[in-house]
Amino acid sequence: MLPSLPLPMFGAFLMGFLALQMLLARERSVLLVALLALCAVQSALIALVQHYEVTALRFFQPIVASVIPPLVWITMCRLGATVTSQFWVHLLWPIVALVAILVQPHVLDVMIPLLYIGYGTVIVLRSLKGADALPHVRLESGEASGRVWRWIGAALICSALVDVAIVAAIIAGFEAWRGWIIGAGSSGMLLMLSALSLSRAISDVPEKSAETDATSQPSQSPTPEDAVIIARLDVLMEEGRLYLDPDLTLTRIARKLGLPSKTLSSVTCPPKLPSV
Repeated sequence: MLPSLPLPMFGAFLMGFLALQMLLARERSVLLVALLALCAVQSALIALVQHYEVTALRFFQPIVASVIPPLVWITMCRLGATVTSQFWVHLLWPIVALVAILVQPHVLDVMIPLLYIGYGTVIVLRSLKGADALPHVRLESGEASGRVWRWIGAALICSALVDVAIVAAIIAGFEAWRGWIIGAGSSGMLLMLSALSLSRAISDVPEKSAETDATSQPSQSPTPEDAVIIARLDVLMEEGRLYLDPDLTLTRIARKLGLPSKTLSSVTCPPKLPSV
């Protein structure tokens, strides 16, 4: 008799293949590839523990689960701005999960869902700020990037609700429902999270070339096109009072003007006369 292939294991193979394809193509952020690979690992663990009853791997399941929400948040922050040196604080959750496994495993029934709900809620709120909150995504993505991240945040929250449903089913005495809830719910959310991470609306673009071009190009006289952009920039700065924003960047200004960062960085400003 051939062994059956449960839905979580099928999802793990699919996500693993997509992660490998993304890695070889080198078209996506390493963090997005890592997120997809981690979802594949978690889906495989669910299948091995729940379907094939490899109980020795149950130890790793909450640890891997505790890494996914912080990794989603760090990935989003990477697309919004440079990740600060405090990003490692978010990666302490696997250590907390490990301590809980050794000291009080039942704490995980509360900690893991709260972790997913907390990060999911923050991601949704961050995405509601619009494209300015994600200046490193592709300009042509527009508001699509915000919508994709809102769906990703919602997927994390739904994953937490699946865990709550599992606990509720056990308390209510419907132990037989546990496998169905885990297979359909958790695997579905992981697949959804992985599918959303493949969207080109949240793929990042390198900004180094724009900055390099701005510093390496020789000084030239402004062209008529430069004059138009400079005039629009002056109006934007005055009406929007952007000069008061301490976090203002070239990328954010370019997005507000509807221009690629490279175009804005190459604009030659007219020389100002020295004051007398």
